[in-house]
Amino acid sequence: MSGEGDRGGRIILVPTPIGNLGDITLRAIEVLKSADRIACEDTRRSGILLSHHGITGKSLTSLHEHNESRKSPELVAAAKAGETIAFVSDAGMPGVSDPGYRLVQACLDAEVPFEVLPGPSAVLTALIGSGLPCHAFRFGGFLSVKSGKRRSAMNAALESGETGIFFESPHRILSTLAILIEIAPTAKVCVARELSKKFETYHRGTPGELLEWFKSHGTKGEMVLLMNGA
Repeated sequence: MSGEGDRGGRIILVPTPIGNLGDITLRAIEVLKSADRIACEDTRRSGILLSHHGITGKSLTSLHEHNESRKSPELVAAAKAGETIAFVSDAGMPGVSDPGYRLVQACLDAEVPFEVLPGPSAVLTALIGSGLPCHAFRFGGFLSVKSGKRRSAMNAALESGETGIFFESPHRILSTLAILIEIAPTAKVCVARELSKKFETYHRGTPGELLEWFKSHGTKGEMVLLMNGA
């Protein structure tokens, strides 16, 4: 928490399920029920989660990557005036490859109290499930659409000796694995797919083995790519 609000208002960042709607904490549900307003990356998607847990009649407002800079001061001003505002991104921890960073900075600048609740994270779920070393790791967010930048990011992760973790599009996973074959053919790799959902799978092996599997079986689903070159 940071600072003291004028009338007891605050902003609370609330992690939400990465797939299975049951993966939400009791504390998160209570915060969403009691908040004066809920800011959402996508009000339609958040509405499904809220309805699932019987949270209705809430004032919802959009806060996404295209309006976060403009909207954050408005939410901070409302908190300073006494409102308790919860913020949820589409899935997982707000701020991790999702909106939330600018909102936190706005709170710090205005000395408005904010809290961050613990909860679901695709990064940590994939790391533990991958079976790769987890005592030291680096998260690089979404890999670039440009192959050269992808190569550089993966090279840096592999050379660090730590487990590298990236979000990757199913439309680019084949070309990304092909790059890995070139730079680290013996690396240990895992593609964690559809985490916490019905068709959750972990694919483990060398870049070549995984490339052949995805060529044969298709590349659907949300993916987390993990690698270790040690």
